[in-house]
Amino acid sequence: MGSSDQSEMIASREDMKRAKLDIGYRDFCAHLLIPLNECRRKSFYLPWKCGHERHVYEKCQYKEYMKRVASVKASKGDGH
Repeated sequence: MGSSDQSEMIASREDMKRAKLDIGYRDFCAHLLIPLNECRRKSFYLPWKCGHERHVYEKCQYKEYMKRVASVKASKGDGH
């Protein structure tokens, strides 16, 4: 991991559009959702397939969530 807390988009808008990602999923983890969705389509959405891809994507989503929580806490300050 880098020393920066800033998230950077890895998948381009064109990549996300080409992968037909819904607008709501075009976030900092989209570069992981694209191969997950490809795997899901190839395996006919069998729930026991694509476990690694799903885990990596969900971990990214969790980290992004924790960054947002920390950001909100920092913006509120300790003055409560």
